[in-house]
Amino acid sequence: MAQSKVKPAEGKLGVLVVGNGAVATTFMTGVLMTRKGLAKPVGSMTQYDKIRVGKGADKKYLKYDEIVPMTKLDDIVFGTWDVYPENSYEAAIKAEVLKEKDIEPVKDELIAIKPMKAAFDHEYAKRLDGDNIMVGKTRWEMAEQLRQDIRDFKAKTGVDRVVVLWAASTEVYVPVDEKVHATVESLEAAMKADDREHIAPSMCYAYAALQEGAPFIMGAPNTTVDIPAMWELSEKTGMPIAGKDFKTGQTLVKSGFAPIIGTRCLGLNGWFSTNILGNRDGLVLDEPANFRTKEVSKLSTLESILVPENQPDLYTDYYHKVRINYYPPRNDNKEGWDNIDIFGWMGYPMQIKINFLCRDSILAAPLCLDLVLLSDLAARAGRHGIQRFLSFFLKSPMHDYTQGEVPVNHLFQQYVMLKNAIREMGGYEADEEID
Repeated sequence: MAQSKVKPAEGKLGVLVVGNGAVATTFMTGVLMTRKGLAKPVGSMTQYDKIRVGKGADKKYLKYDEIVPMTKLDDIVFGTWDVYPENSYEAAIKAEVLKEKDIEPVKDELIAIKPMKAAFDHEYAKRLDGDNIMVGKTRWEMAEQLRQDIRDFKAKTGVDRVVVLWAASTEVYVPVDEKVHATVESLEAAMKADDREHIAPSMCYAYAALQEGAPFIMGAPNTTVDIPAMWELSEKTGMPIAGKDFKTGQTLVKSGFAPIIGTRCLGLNGWFSTNILGNRDGLVLDEPANFRTKEVSKLSTLESILVPENQPDLYTDYYHKVRINYYPPRNDNKEGWDNIDIFGWMGYPMQIKINFLCRDSILAAPLCLDLVLLSDLAARAGRHGIQRFLSFFLKSPMHDYTQGEVPVNHLFQQYVMLKNAIREMGGYEADEEID
């Protein structure tokens, strides 16, 4: 029997979600309904997936909680911050993702989840106009208030550990600036100087979480934890960080389908991706500065799977375009179209069309659960800094670009990284290789 290298999941786990919109309320409602035996957590790897451990006669296929000590759903306690004051029941009804029959059985529990005041700057999400926000606070004061919120939540609920998950809107794109983002010292100085241009509100959440001993997960394409200062802070505090951007619909398809083209040694002339969606995320992304953040995240996937330098005959000059269009009638039911122009033997052209009619929050909710549980697991295993093994769940995986590192975007290679990390934490050998 292998010896797990992880502290047991004792006591309760606080899950503090930034944002109380469609994704957050779908996630929370689903967990609460599953606990009551009224729903199934379909799409969650931590609840369904099995990993092979051992080889030959010793080979077994085990669920994650049979390999490592995972937090049980019964031990999760939710809290949230949001710019709108509605409790999670009102927000879930308003989001119109779930039918009332799937919300009502946990109504009382959802009503009890009332959002704390958000650290918010209208310049970072101009389409949102909620008034449940911190007023007149500098960036440093925002972070200090968020730290107090985490401490108060712990004291009030009696949870043993906390994970902070960003499930809020995409912010305006913040380019990495070495003068501000290179070290914890320069980051803190900028926060104290109330440098609003370089310090996004999301950075205050990440800073507060790490300083309070909570792993932080960035579920939007914001550059929040994609900066050396946050990597340094996560190492210093011994806390894991993960990001960025939940890999739900079109990018999931891309990271799974592009390997088919590459493995079959077919050529690529162009890949055009377009989406329509109508939820609050779509509204925010209708603002060009916010879309730029998303575009950077979505564009990065293909280029690290079909690499021109590796196969110049096949991938030298392909054209890659990504669009997102706000279309209110669809609400949370987004639709993605991919047109892929490929070429084969002797350069003859062919086309592939993919039309994915998906439900954004239904795909994101299980990712929230998996990222929360696996980040908590990583913290108990003493893992800190960038958690590359969580790349499977994210559109634009974190990597150390200062050292020229290229992220792994290939879905099946990401899956190997995930399985190996869980094997190792469970005291088994990491026995698959990424070729």
